[in-house]
Amino acid sequence: MNFNELRELVSALNQTDIAELTLKTAEFDLTLRKPSALQPDVVMSSAPAPSVMSAVAAPETAAAIAPTPTPVAAEPSVSVAPAVDASLLEITSPMVGTFYRSPAPDESAFVEVGDRIQTGQTVCIIEAMKLMNELEAEVSGEIVEILVENAEPIEFGQPLMRVRPSK
Repeated sequence: MNFNELRELVSALNQTDIAELTLKTAEFDLTLRKPSALQPDVVMSSAPAPSVMSAVAAPETAAAIAPTPTPVAAEPSVSVAPAVDASLLEITSPMVGTFYRSPAPDESAFVEVGDRIQTGQTVCIIEAMKLMNELEAEVSGEIVEILVENAEPIEFGQPLMRVRPSK
């Protein structure tokens, strides 16, 4: 298994609800786990752990995998985090991608500052790996601030909007 195959496997795993995957072949054993909320978002390792590769792995396989650090992305989820103003909540990005305010370039935005939103309402689209992912609000309230420009690249966990929750 080369680095690109491993990267594709990690990417595919992150797009599912699977928390752990173990792959065993005659040459190696590989276990991938999504980090829990208590673990850091990215885990780097310059050498494989004993549980990742068996002692009977071929030397060329160990050399091909060992020197390359492998990032493990966090489980995708929409999070609503406390904002700078304690009364506001932030809608954050559940993934890396491109932020779009509207369903198409010639259509109006899903939400504007001052709009009232309901739980489950689509507030934007995030394009990731050529897939359009609708981001739904997990809180009802008023959009106070939109922090990202249309068609701007975004990171995992990046605040996108601030919402004043309904009482």
